[in-house]
Amino acid sequence: MAEKIDIAVAWDWAYDRDFIALIDAESRRRGLRMSAFGAGEAAGAGAALKSGTIRVGTFLDRADPDEEPFAVLSAAMVASGARCLNPADAMQKAADKATMHLEFLSHGIAVPYTIIISPYSRERQVELSLEQLARLGRPFIIKPANTTGGGAGVITGAETLKDVIDSRKHHKDDKYLLQERVVPAELAGRRAWFRVFFVCGVIFPCWWDDFTHIYSELTEEEIGSYSLSPLVTITRDISAVCRLDFFSTEIAMTPAGRFVTVDYVNETCDMRLQSRYADGVPDRLALAISGLLADAASGNGQQ
Repeated sequence: MAEKIDIAVAWDWAYDRDFIALIDAESRRRGLRMSAFGAGEAAGAGAALKSGTIRVGTFLDRADPDEEPFAVLSAAMVASGARCLNPADAMQKAADKATMHLEFLSHGIAVPYTIIISPYSRERQVELSLEQLARLGRPFIIKPANTTGGGAGVITGAETLKDVIDSRKHHKDDKYLLQERVVPAELAGRRAWFRVFFVCGVIFPCWWDDFTHIYSELTEEEIGSYSLSPLVTITRDISAVCRLDFFSTEIAMTPAGRFVTVDYVNETCDMRLQSRYADGVPDRLALAISGLLADAASGNGQQ
C-alpha cells in the first residue's frame, strides 16, 4: 500500500525553514501529514511517486523549476494526480513580467506606463522616441522581465538611454521593461503602497513600504476609512489572470486616488518571519497563510 502524504512542499531556500515548520504544525493540527522535499530528497521522492510507493494529495512547489531534481519531482506530482498549488505552467507565465503586463492591460488592470524592450541578444539597438521618453519621466524604472527575484537587476533611478543600454547587457536573453515611476499618496503619514497576498481564495492586504520593505497588516477599519477595497477587487482580478493559488502583488494608490499594480505577480512569496527579520511577513499573517495551505490539503480550502 502506498504511503499517504497529505501535503508536500518542495523547497531550496534556507530561509524557508520557518515557513515550512508553520505549514507542518498547521497540518498536524488538522490531522494531516506534511513532507518537505529539499535538494537531497527531491530525486528520491520523484522516484517514489513514479513507483507508487508514496501518494501525495496536495503539492506546493517553492523550488527553482530549472533545477533538475525539482523539475522531475514536479512532473511526477502532475503525473501522479496530486493537486498542484501554483501549477508549473502558470508559474512560468506569471514570472514573466512582460507577459503579465500585456495580460493586465487586456483585462483592464491598471499598470504603470511601460515600454517592453526585446532581449539584447536578439536586438542590440534600442530606439525610443522623444515622446516615449517624456512619458516615462525621470527618473524611471528598468527591470528584466524574468530575472527580478529579490529585486535582482532592477534599477529604480534610471535617467538616460545609456542606463537602458547598459542594463540590458546584464541579462542578455531577457526582455526588459521600462516603467514610469509611480509616486503613491500619503495616508496619515504613510506611503499608500501595499503588498497583497492571495492564498487559496483568501486575500490579505498589507501596508508595505517600498523604501524600507516593512510590513504591517491592514485592518478592516483602515480599508474602510481610506476607501481601499479596490485592493481586494484588483487582487481577485489578478488571480483570474495568473491562475495561481498562492501569490502576492504590489499595488499603489496615487494622490489622485488611482490604484496602480506596480509589481505584477510574485509567484514565490518571500515568507521569512517578521519576528526574525525586520522586513519579513508578520508572524500572525504567516500563520494564517500556513493554515490556509493546510486547509487546501484537507479539502476545506476555498476554490
